[in-house]
Amino acid sequence: MRVRVNGTEVEVSAGMVVAVAVARAGRLWSRRSVIQEPRGPLCGIGVCYECRVTINGQAHQRGCLVACQEGMEIEADE
Repeated sequence: MRVRVNGTEVEVSAGMVVAVAVARAGRLWSRRSVIQEPRGPLCGIGVCYECRVTINGQAHQRGCLVACQEGMEIEADE
C-alpha cells in the first residue's frame, strides 16, 4: 500500500506503523522540540510521545501506535 509523508509517496506493507513510513521516507526524526532539536521514535510503545506526527490533518498522533492505511497523509516537521 502507499502513503504520503510530507508529500512523498512511500510504499509500506500492511500492518506497518506510521513511524516506519516516516523512516522509509528517509527521515530520521518526526518532529522538533520547542528549542528546534530533532526528535524521533524512542520507545516504540507510545510512552515517550517523541514520534508525534500529523496524520490526515490530526496533529499529535503517535506514529509508533498508528497502523498505516492506504492513502494516508502524514506530515512530519521539517
